[in-house]
Amino acid sequence: MKGVVLAGGTGSRLFPLTKITNKHLLPIYDKPMIYYPIQTLVDAGIKDILIVTGGKNAGDFLRLLANGKEFGVVHLNYTYQEGEGGIADALELAEHFADGEKVCVILGDNIIERGIRHAVDEFRAQPAGAKILLKKVDDAGRFGVAEIRDGRIVSIEEKPVHPKSNLAVTGIYMYDPTVFGKIHHLVPSGRGELEITDVNNAYIREGTMSYAFLEGWWTDAGTFDSLRRATNLVAESRVREDAGVGVSC
Repeated sequence: MKGVVLAGGTGSRLFPLTKITNKHLLPIYDKPMIYYPIQTLVDAGIKDILIVTGGKNAGDFLRLLANGKEFGVVHLNYTYQEGEGGIADALELAEHFADGEKVCVILGDNIIERGIRHAVDEFRAQPAGAKILLKKVDDAGRFGVAEIRDGRIVSIEEKPVHPKSNLAVTGIYMYDPTVFGKIHHLVPSGRGELEITDVNNAYIREGTMSYAFLEGWWTDAGTFDSLRRATNLVAESRVREDAGVGVSC
């Protein structure tokens, strides 16, 4: 399985911090934001990784990450997304990189406490389809929200005013190679973007979508509040790790 980190966009919600740098290069406690999703993939045994970036500071990723040797990456690849076409549009750029293999996709501003190796191993054994990671949250309306009946996901609704559950779809997705065909058939949403929720719902209609629950805390870091929350959560985790309590697995 190959890994894809989506780190494009303009980061407009973090302006003026993002006036001179890409959002995913901002610090989360003691490391640049982009380090965390890369490490999540590596810890799950995925060491062939593509970084999808964009904007005016794309070259900074190469200067920071180089060939990924620091992370133990076997191959670290880069591609460029022009404009803001949405998550699915960014993922479409990974088609040649995937080369017929399954992919694990993670948004570049997603920070998690624990690993995803168990879910990745489950998906490696899954014959086909997709797998997403869910998390119970208090503010589900900020995210894609999954509705589950009889142990199966029956729908995902993007940022609903009246969520049907408290199960947020985290920014970690696993897909078989048919994901790119599904993206090719998407039409832009009202926001003018190709929505990853539409991709996930296509798998749901096929009956090939599985899911797992993400353990430990999870946050994005795309707003000032969530950027601060991510920093605080990582700092607190470091303290616990140094004390030998609640070490991530």
